[in-house]
Amino acid sequence: MSSEIYEDLSKRERQIMDIIHRLGEASVGEVLEELSNPPGYNSVRMLMNILEEKGHLKHRNEKNKYFYSATLQKEVVKKSALDHLLSTYFNRSVPEVMSALLSQKRISANELEELSALIQKAKQSDSQQKGS
Repeated sequence: MSSEIYEDLSKRERQIMDIIHRLGEASVGEVLEELSNPPGYNSVRMLMNILEEKGHLKHRNEKNKYFYSATLQKEVVKKSALDHLLSTYFNRSVPEVMSALLSQKRISANELEELSALIQKAKQSDSQQKGS
């Protein structure tokens, strides 16, 4: 699998996939409402049909209305996007990513605790793997 799952998509196709992943499932009209600077309805419908032909979308028919969803689970796409971000912008450095995140956003005490717990869990997992 490519490090970037959606590398074969146009900018507009990527926008549609982003909307589908965010909403989980959507009709052409719902996607159209979410697009910035949207083309016409038929253009969006055609793009969604192309995405289905490429294997990125699937649809179900309910009362003569198509509802589209992604063929890949969101977790798979998130990992691919993160891998692309890490390799393209952060030289695969997790500390650089964390530094950028922490400097860009006000982190709440709860979020810091959650991050600390995740780091502790990763340390424990790493030490267990080294011990086996």
